[in-house]
Amino acid sequence: MNKHTVQVHPSAANLPREQQLAWHIASFAADCGPLDADVVEMIACRIVDNASVGLAAINRAPVAAARAMALAHPRKAGATLYGLGVGTRVDAEWAAWANATAVRELDFHDTFLAADYSHPGDAISPLIAVAQQMGLDGAALARGIAVSYEVHVALVKAISLHKYKKDHVAHLAPATTAGIGALLGLPAETIFQAVNQAVHLSFSTRQSRKGEISSWKAYVPGFSGKLAIECIDRAMRGEASPSPIYEGEESVLAWMLGGADSRYDVYLPAPGESPRGILETYTKAHSAEYQAQALIDMAIELSGQIDNLSQVRDILLETSHHTHNVIGTGANDPQKSDPEASRETLDHSIMYILAVALEDRKWHHVDSYTRERARTPSTVALWHKVRTVEDPEWTTRYLDPDPAKRAFGGKITITMNDGRTIVGERAVADAHPNGAHPWTWPDYASKFETLTRGMLDEAERQAFLAAAKGFKNLDTKGLEALLPALPAGAVTPDRPTGQGIFDSGLE
Repeated sequence: MNKHTVQVHPSAANLPREQQLAWHIASFAADCGPLDADVVEMIACRIVDNASVGLAAINRAPVAAARAMALAHPRKAGATLYGLGVGTRVDAEWAAWANATAVRELDFHDTFLAADYSHPGDAISPLIAVAQQMGLDGAALARGIAVSYEVHVALVKAISLHKYKKDHVAHLAPATTAGIGALLGLPAETIFQAVNQAVHLSFSTRQSRKGEISSWKAYVPGFSGKLAIECIDRAMRGEASPSPIYEGEESVLAWMLGGADSRYDVYLPAPGESPRGILETYTKAHSAEYQAQALIDMAIELSGQIDNLSQVRDILLETSHHTHNVIGTGANDPQKSDPEASRETLDHSIMYILAVALEDRKWHHVDSYTRERARTPSTVALWHKVRTVEDPEWTTRYLDPDPAKRAFGGKITITMNDGRTIVGERAVADAHPNGAHPWTWPDYASKFETLTRGMLDEAERQAFLAAAKGFKNLDTKGLEALLPALPAGAVTPDRPTGQGIFDSGLE
C-alpha cells in the first residue's frame, strides 16, 4: 500500500496533479491488480445481499417513486430494474437511481465503519447499470466493484466527514466514480477529471440523518450513482473539473473539513497491487443502523434472563461516541423517543431498537417498525427507560486501526425494580467477520431465500444464486440475471405514473 498525505496547498504552489489525492485514486482505478478468489467470492455475496434487500423493498413508497422516475427514461439498450425483467430498460443513470434506492431503503445491507461510516455496496447498482448499457461482462464488473470498495474503504479510514457534519455521500460518490472508470478501463486522466467533479458536487450536510429523518436517506446512493455516471460521461468527452479538489485553497479540505492545517493519510494499493478492501467490510443480519447490530444480538440474548419486562427500572448502554451521539440519547433528538416518528428515525434510535428486541426476542425488517408496534404501550414504557452514555474505552475500540480489534457494540446494564442487575457486553455483531458467526456464502444465500420467499419460486431463486456465484464469468447478456424479475403485476408501478415532471409528454 502507498501512503498519500493530503493537506491544503496555496494556489501559488501549483500542486502537480501527480501529488493530488484525486490523481492517486484515478491511477489506482486505471491500474488495479488481479482480483483474488476470496475477493471475487465476497463480491458475489454482496450482489446477493443487494438483490435480497432490493426485492424485499420493491413496493415501498420511496422505491416505487424512484422506479416511476426511472421508467420515464426508457432506453432500448439501457439497463434493467429490480423486479421488472429484461423487457423494461432505462438509461443507466436512472437504473442506478431506482435500483440503489431499492437496495438502501431497508437499511439492511453492507457497512464499513472507521473514521467515518459508509455503505460500500451502494456502488454496486450503478456499476451493474453501466455494465449493462455499455455491453461489458462479469470480469469488468468484478474489477469495477473491487476498485470502488477499495477507494471507499481507504477514504473512510482516513477522513471523518461526520466530525464536520457532512454526509457520507462525499466518500461514496468518488468511490463509485473510480469504480465506473475501472469498469470501463478508462485512462487515469479521464478518471481523475471525473473524480474531481464527483467530490466537488457530493458534499451535503448530516441533516439528512438528524432530527426527523426522511426518505432521502434511501435516495442518497441513487443520487450518488447518478452523479458518478454523469461525471464519467462528461470526462469521457474531454471536459475538465475543479482541481485540486481536495487540496486547493478553497477546496473541500479547506472549507468543508478540517481547514488549512488539517492533514490526512490515505492508503491506496500500489500500481498493479490487488484490491482487498471489500474483505474489511461487513453486512447486516438485522434491518437497522449498523451500530445496533451487536446490541440487537445481545438484547435478544439478555431478554431470556428477564421474566417480566415491566419490572425493569432502568437500561443503561455504555458505548462509543458515535453510537451515543448518533443513535443514542446523546443525539438530543426528541424524535428518537416519539412513537409517531418515521421508520427512518426509529432505525436510528437505539432506545427504540433495544425495547423492541427485548420484548420480541427477534428483529424483523417490517414488523419491528410498524406504527402499531411503535405505539405499543409496554414498548413505549420500556423504550423511555433506555439511556446511553459514551465510554471512552468503547470509542477507542471503535476507532482501533486494527480491523481485528475494532468494536461496534457496548455494555448493557438492565436494573430491575428489586435491584437485581442483568449485564451483557458485546464487541461486534454475530455476523461480523470477528463475530460468533461470521457470514459467508450460505448466510447470504439464506438471507436471499428468506426475503424473497413468496416472491420467487425455488427454481428462480436457485437460478439467481447460481448466476450471482459465477458472476465473473457472465457475458453481457448474462448480467441480466443479477437483477431478478418478479411475476407480472408484482411490481407497482411498472410504468410511469404521470405524477411528476419527467412523465410529462411521454407517449
